[in-house]
Amino acid sequence: MMRIKRAVAALVAAGLMAGGLAACSGSDGGDSSQVTLTYWKLTDTNPATKKAWSETMAGFEKKYPNIKLKVRDYSTDQLKQSLRTSLGSSAAPDVYWSWGGLGIGGEYVKAGGSLDLTKYYKKYGWEKEIPASSMSTVKQYGGYNGVPSGYSGAGVYYRKDLFAKAGITTEPKTYDELVADAQKLSDSGTTPITFGGTVNWHLMRWLDNVLMTECGSKTYNALISLKADWGTTPCVTKAYDEFAMWSQKYLVKGWASLSDSEADNLFETGKAAMVIEGSWYPTVLQGDKVDLSNVGLFLFPTGTGELYGDTSNNYVTRTSKHPDQAAQFLDYLMSPEAQKINLDVAGTRPVNTSVKIDPAKQDPLNQTWNGLIADAKGLYEFNDQALSLTDVTEYWRIQNAVASGDIKPGDAGAQFQKFLKNNK
Repeated sequence: MMRIKRAVAALVAAGLMAGGLAACSGSDGGDSSQVTLTYWKLTDTNPATKKAWSETMAGFEKKYPNIKLKVRDYSTDQLKQSLRTSLGSSAAPDVYWSWGGLGIGGEYVKAGGSLDLTKYYKKYGWEKEIPASSMSTVKQYGGYNGVPSGYSGAGVYYRKDLFAKAGITTEPKTYDELVADAQKLSDSGTTPITFGGTVNWHLMRWLDNVLMTECGSKTYNALISLKADWGTTPCVTKAYDEFAMWSQKYLVKGWASLSDSEADNLFETGKAAMVIEGSWYPTVLQGDKVDLSNVGLFLFPTGTGELYGDTSNNYVTRTSKHPDQAAQFLDYLMSPEAQKINLDVAGTRPVNTSVKIDPAKQDPLNQTWNGLIADAKGLYEFNDQALSLTDVTEYWRIQNAVASGDIKPGDAGAQFQKFLKNNK
């Protein structure tokens, strides 16, 4: 996923231990000979999740002294590129982390880089306590590719002080109310929203949500699955019209030269009122010493009731010489022992249904996430997960050109459809 920020990296490192089964806590009687497993994941920069990872690895090493884990950390783009060039060869790791959508994790599965884990699902009983929403990314290709690592929602974080300054007393419940609030913020001298353009996926979050708002769930899904024509579906033009309006009236100036962390810093320091970030973001805010009592949260008011978010999995590579030990590693990452470390130390939202969250131990933002996730009527993914790499690269090109005024909104859908047709 193409979203490397301190927050996401934090979620990943913590989330890769999420999901656990009580039945997995004992030894499985596997091979006791000494082996070394290589594991590729995203770089983690968050102190809390670093601590959780360290404690989890200590537990793993104690339980499986015969398995030495060799971990290699990458930035998002480095990880994607390294996996593309290594999977299927002897240079591939034994286990790797990736997002679960068709456009990223699916790229590696379809290329034959992932080992079907059906026999290990039967052996360990993993599926019994993993939510269906997480399992859907494992079973979507046939068989069982990957083991759920984590999931997240993404919503609109806002600064209460800047909303109050603009005279906004309630969170917007509709898209029209959100637009009206953006104008109030602008009139009060506050930049309404902040995103960084150097990483493409940051600003994409706003476009994805505007597209869902204008098209509705059924049409949106038809577009993303390439079963509807982007050039002739009226809501596409309307979405790009709205996106252009937001970009040119309410988006932080100089967005194209900002990184995601630089853009988020403008929110954290009170120079912008809103940003779309994930359920991992409260941990980041705490690490950056931001007063959480001054931060509110709501889902983008698309009118669909669906949750915007993503899923992630750990995969065993097809060429691994140690698949049994790799399965033991994943089994431990999913154990209640490992999951409890992540929940207690890093606040990672569990995938495994057997490990419960105690709201009394959570900060207010995470308590808000509990309700938002529980009430969601479905999930629509970040589009850099839902679309293929080739298609999302063009999606980004058009997005940025519309935001900067280089492509007319009315031409955007037709350009994307032409690209899709020429690259079948």
